[in-house]
Amino acid sequence: MRTTELVDSFRHSAPYVNAHRGKTFVVMLGGEAVAHGMFRSIINDVALLHSLGIKVVLVYGARPQIDAALAQNDIAPAYHNGVRITDESTLKIIKQVAGSLQFDITARLSMSLSNTPMQGAQINVVSGNFVIAQPLGVDDGVDFCLSGKVRRIDSQGLKRLLDTGGIVLMGPIAASVTGESFNLTAEEVATHVAIKLKADKIIGFSSRHGIEDEFGEVIAELMPNDAQKILSQLAEKDDVDRGTLAFLKASIDACRAGVPRCHLVSYEEDGALLQELFTREGIGTQIVTESAERLRRASIADIGGILNLIRPLEEQGVLVRRSREQLEREIEQFMVIERDGLIIGCAALYPFEEDNAGEFACLVVHPDYRDDDRGSLLLKNIINQAKVRGYAHLFALTTRSIHWFLEHGFEMVEVEALPQKKKQLYNYQRRSKILRLEL
Repeated sequence: MRTTELVDSFRHSAPYVNAHRGKTFVVMLGGEAVAHGMFRSIINDVALLHSLGIKVVLVYGARPQIDAALAQNDIAPAYHNGVRITDESTLKIIKQVAGSLQFDITARLSMSLSNTPMQGAQINVVSGNFVIAQPLGVDDGVDFCLSGKVRRIDSQGLKRLLDTGGIVLMGPIAASVTGESFNLTAEEVATHVAIKLKADKIIGFSSRHGIEDEFGEVIAELMPNDAQKILSQLAEKDDVDRGTLAFLKASIDACRAGVPRCHLVSYEEDGALLQELFTREGIGTQIVTESAERLRRASIADIGGILNLIRPLEEQGVLVRRSREQLEREIEQFMVIERDGLIIGCAALYPFEEDNAGEFACLVVHPDYRDDDRGSLLLKNIINQAKVRGYAHLFALTTRSIHWFLEHGFEMVEVEALPQKKKQLYNYQRRSKILRLEL
């Protein structure tokens, strides 16, 4: 590269260096990437991110290494619905493999030889019990044994360590509250960590440059809904890179939970990570959050979206059924949360002016968007409306969400505490609990 090209490249990367400084990235390094010849270069690039002031959590997987170790020990791998079944003998092997990889990655990040990209790096690599696991249990009569899933993440502990300037290294083994060890997937760990840390990015690796269209061209950017369609299509094929499928699922879940951007790059191309993050064109595929959510008053045009949202709960008996005609008459009482044209949450405030009260009703949040407590956001908005109208209290009827209301300051009351008109409509067979919030 000529001097002028180097200077131009450096100058063009400066805005991205400034933009990324102080941000939190979760890097998901699958076992395929660890086994590839470019592994050392990837670790060097991760160290470079750290040196630029980026907070890095590195989550590694070990699928091919585990399968190879099981084969050497004459243990046949067992799967159900694509998930490994982990018995005690399998877990013993997985611990050995995961521990070995942890030390290899730590050693690589600790290197500081002269004339190498790691010269003078002096990186503190920290591992610990930041993930609490729980068993997957039994599915379709199949016991997953010691295969687990994330129960909770110690996000505060992670933040403290990242703030001290270290790289946090996490693997596929986690302990439970009972002291047992469980085998998790790197994708699930990375996704939960990114969501709890409110990370700015997840970065994943596959054998391809990114998600490709039907012509073999890399798709530069995808919204989660489009990525979901592609994931469904790819899952039916036999020759799809497993890292690509794992990344797509993880990124869709992460984006829907608030992680702004997820990048997929190739572990086979030297410097792909840096090209993706520090050039205008990028080199891989980004899964990006859909357009900003809006909390607004509902209109007639939202009837279909609200019906789609509430119908499943009506069929389960959680909500009282509303007809389209009833919803049209009451639409002005509703608030909705809209995300990229999709109604993902709603709630209503029904007035009882003669009793100086309001009813908080029909609170529903789409199952894919429940992590960020959008229900509390809707409640807060309804409370503010009630206060503006001068109501003395707000009441709600529920059969399933009693504790949620209690946690938000409501108190249990009897039927006699309801406004007269509402009391006349109370369904004694349904036996809904009545809760009231003094304003």
